[in-house]
Amino acid sequence: MSEPHTGGARRILVLLPLFAFLALATLFYVRLGAGDSSRIPSALIGKQVPTFALPALAGADVPGFGEADLKTGEPVVLNVFASWCVPCHQEHPELMKLKARGVKIVGLGYKDTPGNLLKFVKDGGNPFAAIGVDEKGRTAIDFGVYGVPETFIIRGDGTIAKKIVGGVTVASVEQALAELKR
Repeated sequence: MSEPHTGGARRILVLLPLFAFLALATLFYVRLGAGDSSRIPSALIGKQVPTFALPALAGADVPGFGEADLKTGEPVVLNVFASWCVPCHQEHPELMKLKARGVKIVGLGYKDTPGNLLKFVKDGGNPFAAIGVDEKGRTAIDFGVYGVPETFIIRGDGTIAKKIVGGVTVASVEQALAELKR
């Protein structure tokens, strides 16, 4: 007697890992392409800013700040930046334009040395009403920062209204501030 033909079953077993890989690759591609990567959700949206106090950047002629300074009754833009961050250099002129339009911006210097932070704000101009130095990144972690630049729109009562990941523009910040008035 002859053995049953098993060629079709072997072919399926050989191709099964390929089909599984293609299915996973398709799933990852679709998920990574979905949505706007600059709108990473934050668990802190709608919640009060965390408790913190950051020292001033010596030589910048502006104070440091803490959570109480973000409860001014007026919206505040909190920009997380670093001198080593290329997109931070790219967004800096936009922050200067926002300052010229009267937008209150505070800067959180993330995992950087005071000397490098000072050079950054001296070279491009200082758009910040206050700069807090967060050399170890602890305050940034409390805010849920993934990387730099990230910008938070803070309501006048200290509630986080929006998080913008990546560089900002005048239009993106003004739109976020306008949404607070609705």
